[in-house]
Amino acid sequence: MKKSYTYKDAGVDIKAGEELVDSIKDLTRQTHTPNVIGSIGGFGGMFRADFKDYENPVLVSSVDGVGTKLIVAFKAGKYDTVGQDLVNHCVNDIAVCGAEPLFFLDYFSTGKLEQHTGYEVVKGFAQACKENGCALIGGETAEMPDIYKPGEFDLAGTIVGVVDQNKIIDGSAIKKGDVLLGFRSTGLHTNGYSLARRVLFDQFTLDDQPDGLDRTIGEELLQIHRSYLPLISRLKQVDGVHGFAHITGGGIPGNVKRLLKDDQKAVVNWQAWERPAIFNLIQQTGNVPEEDMQSSFNLGIGLVVAADPKAIDTIKNSDVISDEPVFEIGRVE
Repeated sequence: MKKSYTYKDAGVDIKAGEELVDSIKDLTRQTHTPNVIGSIGGFGGMFRADFKDYENPVLVSSVDGVGTKLIVAFKAGKYDTVGQDLVNHCVNDIAVCGAEPLFFLDYFSTGKLEQHTGYEVVKGFAQACKENGCALIGGETAEMPDIYKPGEFDLAGTIVGVVDQNKIIDGSAIKKGDVLLGFRSTGLHTNGYSLARRVLFDQFTLDDQPDGLDRTIGEELLQIHRSYLPLISRLKQVDGVHGFAHITGGGIPGNVKRLLKDDQKAVVNWQAWERPAIFNLIQQTGNVPEEDMQSSFNLGIGLVVAADPKAIDTIKNSDVISDEPVFEIGRVE
């Protein structure tokens, strides 16, 4: 008799997917504002937009992933932090445009759905959404056997926010002589992990704590990508703040360049701040050229602000940045 195959035999467990959706409904509800209509599980997430406080509202969106930082999470068996990484990364990308986040959608794909893993990832999404004041209104969980190795998965996220058109921050106000201010990152954030893993895992394990590090390698590499939304929300109220750059792939040079006009360039003083020890460890262990370090990593600066020199004292000597250290890392020429 010819064998009968089911979808589950082929590696896709529909019931497991339904159980995961049921298990995360409470998590997602905790992120919902009165603008959210319905709950997850429908064909589309619904958000009732209220733009009465905007003269000319513009929607701002961004989509991103976590990259090979996921491989560190697989090795460590820790999955909630990468969900937070993804939300915060996406939020930062629209916050630097002047936008406030409205809602977030996620994509979680894996070879075989493990309930605990999926729940932990979504828990991270929900926590970061609550912290950033945006709603987690839906997503997709895809089980794709033969695409991923056992225990592996991939993530992507989409954020949608809003800004008044006359308050869009696109760097057009940046001028010659503006100062570049740098604000600290929490480690690597979500970029440069392919190089970092290649260098560090040839010599160290996740549990090693080399001299100079305050954490183990695993703890250092899984530090959560910082959300700059609260800081940006305060800074953009300061007269003379002309632009923001979220330092992701491409490092400081590649991301500040995105703000500048063709006849402008950023001159960076790379000695203006002390690099976190993890970056020194990567460079020394792998004999990584300085040029690669600068283009692959944030090197301890996750947000750069371009501002008129006259605004510096206001920024430094007010409640705008509180007790947070700020570094004058360069200028616009």
